[in-house]
Amino acid sequence: MDVFQGSRSNEIDWLADCYERLVANVQQIVHGKEAVVRLAVTCMLAEGHLLVEDVPGVAKTTLAKAISASIDGTMRRIQFTPDLLPSDVTGVQIYDSGRREWVFHEGPVFANIVLGDEINRASPKTQSALLEVMEERQVTVDAVPYTVPRPFIVMATQNPIEHGGTYDLPEAQVDRFMVKMSVGYPAHEAEVRMLERRTRGERVDRVTPVLTTADLARMIEIVESVHLAPAVLSYVVTLVAATRRLPEVRLGVSPRGSIALAQAAQARAATSGRTFVTADDVKALAPYVLSHRLLLRPEAELQGVTAVSLVESTLAAVPVPVERSVH
Repeated sequence: MDVFQGSRSNEIDWLADCYERLVANVQQIVHGKEAVVRLAVTCMLAEGHLLVEDVPGVAKTTLAKAISASIDGTMRRIQFTPDLLPSDVTGVQIYDSGRREWVFHEGPVFANIVLGDEINRASPKTQSALLEVMEERQVTVDAVPYTVPRPFIVMATQNPIEHGGTYDLPEAQVDRFMVKMSVGYPAHEAEVRMLERRTRGERVDRVTPVLTTADLARMIEIVESVHLAPAVLSYVVTLVAATRRLPEVRLGVSPRGSIALAQAAQARAATSGRTFVTADDVKALAPYVLSHRLLLRPEAELQGVTAVSLVESTLAAVPVPVERSVH
């Protein structure tokens, strides 16, 4: 093995070790949800945005806060409400009489990790304030662009049950989230352990960082270097193209979904200690990366068809590239 390959292997080993420490740190607060924590952290290492949709009280916000607290960087929380203005999110120009000029005051999106709590409670106008910054990592105020810090990751939560005073996210915004997931109720033993720790005063605000922002930035760089063989890239595109031909959907997955799936697969491979992506990485993440990008026909929804079931059936129908082609 040459020096270059050895260096890459060492970097991957370092990343995998950091990943395990981060997951273990978050699990001190989010009990019995290892798969959920791993998926959320994997999304973050691909510098993707995460949407957590679930019923109240299952640790959606706690999950995002625990991940944020585990990294020694800037984190801002936005509590979305119907009266929240776009300028409350992005920032605003204020005239400074002493300096006799307009000065830009940064909004809470100018952080490494932005926690958007109950994002569907804000008006569509305020929700749209996140469109540019989620895609381009910048905001434009009065025709002047301002770049947000990197890494930049949005972790948003929403409640699918309560619809009073809520506004559905526009499809263009949902498409900007790399992963959409739910948390679910904990198992009996995990909930008992959670009660024991919480009644002893263990809370998310007592989580100590295990990584720095520089560590996270380096991990993201390493993920971007993970090899994607032509056969794997072709597999991703074939999967996504198949969703556009499903009779149950009126809109299939966009090319942005193809990119998100490939990047998420790179992160999964790296956290598994590999320098290359396999078809299994793609298959494992496809339901979480592709499902929320499908728009079903009304008749399909009435028949009980779900986006997740369509992605799973597509995975079963599309041939997997042979092993030697993947590597």
